[in-house]
Amino acid sequence: MKIVVLDGYALNPGDLSWKEIEELGDFKVYDRTENTEKVIERSKGAEVLFTNKTILTKEIINKLPHLKYIGVLATGYNVVDLEAAKERGIVVTNIPAYGTESVVQMSIALLLEICDNVGLHNESVKKGEWENSEDFCYWKKPIIELAGKTIGIIGYGSIGKAMGKAAEALGMKLLINTPHPDKALENENLRFADLDDVFRNSDVISLHCPLFENNKGVINKASISEMKDGVIIINTARGGLIVEKDLADALESGKVYAAAVDVVSGEPIHKDNPLKFAKNCIITPHISWAAKEARERLMSIAADNLKKYLDGNAVNVVNRG
Repeated sequence: MKIVVLDGYALNPGDLSWKEIEELGDFKVYDRTENTEKVIERSKGAEVLFTNKTILTKEIINKLPHLKYIGVLATGYNVVDLEAAKERGIVVTNIPAYGTESVVQMSIALLLEICDNVGLHNESVKKGEWENSEDFCYWKKPIIELAGKTIGIIGYGSIGKAMGKAAEALGMKLLINTPHPDKALENENLRFADLDDVFRNSDVISLHCPLFENNKGVINKASISEMKDGVIIINTARGGLIVEKDLADALESGKVYAAAVDVVSGEPIHKDNPLKFAKNCIITPHISWAAKEARERLMSIAADNLKKYLDGNAVNVVNRG
């Protein structure tokens, strides 16, 4: 059985082992596969393909007659034409819930950087500003206390729930938006709410939902206009949830106090992305998933997915029905 990994470098730049998957067949891993022609060329004869962000279109899938299984090395699976795979009887799996702790840690890190400006003040001290200060302390930007403030969490899967616990530990109140609210969980610090309620009443809004057609650009000029003046926006989910020009404009006007995004609409980021030039906007290069521990879990689940498929008990299948 021929197994091909089309873009393995992001998952494993050399600090992990492919051994669990490698033992299952004739194995070949490519760091990156840049275009359709190379995808088809490298996938010839493969029964199993793994992809992280390399797109597998209907055209590609239909040119690979031996293909039986596609393993997406991520939670999101919009890189694969699921209908085309289904028509061919090809099983497509993903990796759910591997990065919960890592993503929440990054989300909190981004929020705390906005509130405490650790990097800014460290740089200031290293430049000699403290030793030349007339006072025993100073701050170059406001320090914000989160206790007692309200965080709106959009999306309440494993990551959203863990983010809620982390925010509660900081003394925050929670407004949760989810298609499946559980009123039994509500208490004086947690309430389920529709989007308008979240927009109107949150001091911080943190995105933790998948990207679908019905929520694309959910953060836009209209929704921002509903928000509190000085709101903070965090996005470690999907870049397409935000209309980036609208957020950049709101940052420039001060309507949005600050934003921190680990994801953008086009990745790698385009040189003209408006958030690059907006004030009070932190951008990191889609690394909230990248802790070694999280990548180890991902690798282990990917291997287990394939083993269970080969045993006739496929799990984490995203194109059933």
